[in-house]
Amino acid sequence: MSVTEFHIPAINLMGQGALGQAIELLGKRGFKNALLVTDKVLVATPSAKDLLQKLEALGVGVTIYDHVKPNPTSSNVEEGLALLQKAQCDLVISLGGGSPHDCAKGIALVAANGGRIHDYEGLNRSALPQLPLVSINTTAGTASEMTRFCIITDEERHIKMAIVDQHVTPILSVNDPDLMVGMPSHLTAATGMDALTHAVEAYVSTAATPITDACALKAITLIAQYLPRAVEHGGDMEAREQMAYAQFLAGMAFNNASLGYVHAMAHQLGGFYDLPHGVCNAVLLPAVEAFNAQVAGARLADIATALGEQDASASAAIKAINALKDKVNIPRGLKDLGAKEDDIPLLAANALKDACSLTNPIQASQEQIEQIFRDAW
Repeated sequence: MSVTEFHIPAINLMGQGALGQAIELLGKRGFKNALLVTDKVLVATPSAKDLLQKLEALGVGVTIYDHVKPNPTSSNVEEGLALLQKAQCDLVISLGGGSPHDCAKGIALVAANGGRIHDYEGLNRSALPQLPLVSINTTAGTASEMTRFCIITDEERHIKMAIVDQHVTPILSVNDPDLMVGMPSHLTAATGMDALTHAVEAYVSTAATPITDACALKAITLIAQYLPRAVEHGGDMEAREQMAYAQFLAGMAFNNASLGYVHAMAHQLGGFYDLPHGVCNAVLLPAVEAFNAQVAGARLADIATALGEQDASASAAIKAINALKDKVNIPRGLKDLGAKEDDIPLLAANALKDACSLTNPIQASQEQIEQIFRDAW
């Protein structure tokens, strides 16, 4: 058996009160100046203001970059980097979901390695660890707060660059469900389905291991049980906490087993049309797994069981995914998202170049990827 690697941050804090404990840890590390990477909505929240006050009380200066877009861009990275360099920051803190986390990773990576973020597209292209990054999560879905994945939109090519690099792993991840209570239902649904996609794709991946399998199946079980509750009742703290664990488990799975065609295709939709990543994943997931069933039927049967189905089969898994998608009010198809059928050939060609496609359980042709897009229409 070949040697496998398993990547997670050195320290991961989870549960109510985790943010306070994280700030205490930072106070012991001797950082002087931090760049806080977030967005315009989150920077105005009580949680952000509390974070700023506590950092200042510790003597840590804070420069704020709050222009992160929902699909962070190469320009976002360049703007944040300029602020970091001007303030001579020795720490980067991201507050939010996948968008601020990915943007912060890009900033911290380029700050340490030079060049442009484009130089690091692909697998392990950097030479040096990024600046220390602490990622404080406010959603339960992307798991970007604990992964070595960084997705940045290249505005020139209108594609999402997949940067998979051990050097973008944060030194500390924080999942405090108190910060997730205010998530609106549509965002809760989209991020939750993103987590489900991570777990499913990791489980059928050609790079899956017994460790990633265990993480993926447990994540799927928790998501099936708690995502509808979190969507329907945002103040349900048990559901929020269990979804935080679920998305983290799914992150552990895909951070080490990688992903597949759902993400490879969703990245193109997000980069081309600026669509929400979790929704794109949710719409594509049933169609991609129907294609994967040719070789991954037994694995999809396991997923059906994890989703609570009595019928352990690939078709039952796909049916259950569709049912969960409908239950949390995800759009039915790509046409509902505003995608254009004439763009399918280009979207498919770019998807086949995406790094996430490499570990899909069966490799597809251009025509087959185009058909999957149409099946999700």
